[in-house]
Amino acid sequence: MKKTIYPFMLLALLLLVSCKSKKNVVSTLPRPVLNMDSVSAHITDTTVSIAGIFTPDHSQLKDLDVSKNKTRKPKKQEPVIDDKHSDWVLRGTKITSSATKLSSAYAGIDRVVNYDFTHRDVPEAFEGFRIAFISDLHYKSLFKEQGLNSLVNLLIAQKADVLLMGGDYQEGCEYVEPLFAALSRVKTPMGTYGVMGNNDYERCHDDIVCTMEHYGMRVLEHKVDTLRKDGQQILIAGVRNPFDLARNGVSPSLALSPKDFVILLVHTPDYIEDVSIANTDLALAGHTHGGQVRIFGVAPILPSHYGNRFVTGLAYNSAKIPLIVTNGIGTSQVPIRIGAPAEIVMITLHRLTE
Repeated sequence: MKKTIYPFMLLALLLLVSCKSKKNVVSTLPRPVLNMDSVSAHITDTTVSIAGIFTPDHSQLKDLDVSKNKTRKPKKQEPVIDDKHSDWVLRGTKITSSATKLSSAYAGIDRVVNYDFTHRDVPEAFEGFRIAFISDLHYKSLFKEQGLNSLVNLLIAQKADVLLMGGDYQEGCEYVEPLFAALSRVKTPMGTYGVMGNNDYERCHDDIVCTMEHYGMRVLEHKVDTLRKDGQQILIAGVRNPFDLARNGVSPSLALSPKDFVILLVHTPDYIEDVSIANTDLALAGHTHGGQVRIFGVAPILPSHYGNRFVTGLAYNSAKIPLIVTNGIGTSQVPIRIGAPAEIVMITLHRLTE
């Protein structure tokens, strides 16, 4: 009997030792660590960051690679968004943003959103170049005479090098002349350029074009203009009626060189995803009003077939081209804004030297 039991006891003892041995081997194996590269910037002034107010779509940034510390994370992990700022380096581009709340001296305008846009294609002569961008005035909606006077004074105070405008200027043809007469008081070294919005194609289009040209403003309807400084240049391209893709579905940027620094001005952000905007370094759009009414950061009603993807602020299309969408200033349908402050955008260009 004992002779029969001993072999089984010996076998059980060997199995137990084997299991413990395997457990120890597994526990001591080093685990591979894959961390995605990332960067962060700290805002040292007193402005309030806007990255916590809205969350642009960063689904295309999975392969972001910018840090000097080459650590790795699993590729499937999304980049972490700092609640205090937005800072990405992508395709030779670095973007930081902040917002400054305005005092009651600028009634009708709630804030200035500031972007530092650093790019490898920015010419040296345009280091520190300041761009003012406004859109969706819808004069006179919620935005009336007092707001227009505030806007003009604010733009003058910003000391921009150029003023760009994204369309939807009016809520009636009788307002075209007084609107652009007031905006003509904003003098910049490089002038004023604009595209049209859907409201402007529905009515007053020819009046707006004539009035803008009368005041020395340039209308960019599938046209490109050149800003020159100290023998160097950047290009401003404008899109004509981006809602009519049958006629205007070829972006004017396609005819440009990838070596140039190109800003694409278009009324609706959907256009940058609807068609190829190759050779564009930065796109600017409005139209969404930031949702106009946003609840917990989400707009229940939004004039975009991409939902909340391009609702406001910094976003990217599938080709990873950056887009800045402004909330604009005026309103449509209902004269009210909730969670979507009326704003102007200021962009300062820098040359990437890293």
